[in-house]
Amino acid sequence: MTTVRREAFGRMSPEEGGGEVEKFILQSDSVRVEILSFGCIISTLETKDRDGQFSDVVLGFDTLEGYTRKHPFFGAVVGRVANRIANGRFSLDGKEYQLFINNGPNSLHGGAKGFDKVLWSPQVLPNGVRFFRLSPDGEEGYPGDLKVWVTYTLSGRELAINYQAQTNKTTPISLTNHAYFNLAGQGSGDVYDHEVSIEADSYLPVDDTKIPTGEVAAVQGTGFDLRQPVELGKHLQKFHLDGFDHNFCLHQGQDRRLVARVFHPPTGRTMEVHTTQPGIQFYTGNNLDGSLKGKGAATYPKHSAFCLETQNWPDAVNKPHFPNVMLHPGEEYNHTTWLVFNTA
Repeated sequence: MTTVRREAFGRMSPEEGGGEVEKFILQSDSVRVEILSFGCIISTLETKDRDGQFSDVVLGFDTLEGYTRKHPFFGAVVGRVANRIANGRFSLDGKEYQLFINNGPNSLHGGAKGFDKVLWSPQVLPNGVRFFRLSPDGEEGYPGDLKVWVTYTLSGRELAINYQAQTNKTTPISLTNHAYFNLAGQGSGDVYDHEVSIEADSYLPVDDTKIPTGEVAAVQGTGFDLRQPVELGKHLQKFHLDGFDHNFCLHQGQDRRLVARVFHPPTGRTMEVHTTQPGIQFYTGNNLDGSLKGKGAATYPKHSAFCLETQNWPDAVNKPHFPNVMLHPGEEYNHTTWLVFNTA
């Protein structure tokens, strides 16, 4: 049985466009999640350890101000196109589109004011909440009026996130949620003692601006072979890696499949990721530096969280051999990701 409550979380300043931000609290007997109407942000996610103790396992802020200031997309839905587009440029039907450059020479996570920085319209469901917004033609340089629905539903130990979209002009789209997880509890130091596995036979090597080179490389015999669980800290050391910020290529298909699992031995918490998406970006919080004051005055140093962002492959809009990222009029974009929390 899931209960759903809504309450006020804060008010946007006039410069930010004004408007009330609400918080929606979804609660089952084993998971409690709070989601904001600003950016569809997962601001809290509490789950039990093996002793039945709840801890909040996502990074974030106590107040709206934390989320309206610059931060690394904590808990937010990012779009129109998650991840990086090389030089913020793409061509479509013979026309060149230029997007905002906000990550070195590239466009990242939708641009200057992506889906993470806007107010969405909420609708309460029996076991969750659905958010809607219309992204107007030309927003952040993207073509077409895009209608977008993001639906969070909680059932027992499973949080489902469904993304749907329709457009009146062909446009690229790839949506994901950018929650930062630490299964020991947010604010409790690095994630080196987490054991991670990802069901992927290949990954995308990147250039020094994190854009895929175009090669689809086998993980076999490399530090990117996560098909068997690895202890993160020891694995990074063994392969002299500064961290992960790479797309892993999933088995293609529209069906739900288990794609990643993380286990935290000290608490017994496990998190499984299931999805219909073709890729998953594994990111280990390499750019966190302890400068942000998070919930309960926690600081978030480097490698103090991990992200498993289900999405299309980065820069697919410029790489014809990558999975199709274009949505055409009359079609529906429809993907779901399920996060399943357990103890072992």
